[in-house]
Amino acid sequence: MNAIDPSIVVTRPTVSDLRRRLPPSIAGMMVIGAAIAASLRAELGLAPWDVLHEGLAEVTGWPFGPLVILVGVVVLLAWVPLGQRIGIGTLINVVVVGPSVNLFLLLIPATEAMPLRVVYFVVAVALFGIGGGLYIGSALGPGPRDGLMTALTAKGFALWKVRTVLEVCVLVGGVALGGSIGVGTVVLAFALGPVTHIALARFHVPVAGHEAEVLGE
Repeated sequence: MNAIDPSIVVTRPTVSDLRRRLPPSIAGMMVIGAAIAASLRAELGLAPWDVLHEGLAEVTGWPFGPLVILVGVVVLLAWVPLGQRIGIGTLINVVVVGPSVNLFLLLIPATEAMPLRVVYFVVAVALFGIGGGLYIGSALGPGPRDGLMTALTAKGFALWKVRTVLEVCVLVGGVALGGSIGVGTVVLAFALGPVTHIALARFHVPVAGHEAEVLGE
């Protein structure tokens, strides 16, 4: 969810095309939820948006999953003045990722053993890539956070500058609220792009040319 370039927004998928692309999109969101849960259990540092989610959880006492949904909805509202189009994948992101995080937190046991925590973290990085490849590759629209970056880029700003500013802002805000950072935060910042790129090449689902609108280039 956090270092992904969501450049394809699908506006008019056909019914038959939707049958092909909806399952990998939902699966990708669930895999991303598992990745977030694994990174939380690893306790080696979170990606910037998850630092914000954790900080909000510390302040409010709410579960992590519902806060992922709430932040997604708030960010989605920022799309309105920017003119970003909402895709089916956008809505799937909002409603699937948060509950998936809570589900996998129940399934992944907490541990104090450093070797196992490292394993959790490595698995989390791989899952972020696979999940991103599946959901972006389905081309049903970006998630709220990714779409915000794309929308600002479409206004004429460089994508890497938008991504950097947004992630620094949410990271600083998350730390101020009590979110945790660590070496894993740095690793995720540099690793998510490459692993997602590799997964996207593997899982991309071709779409008809008239359905796709390429943004941010």
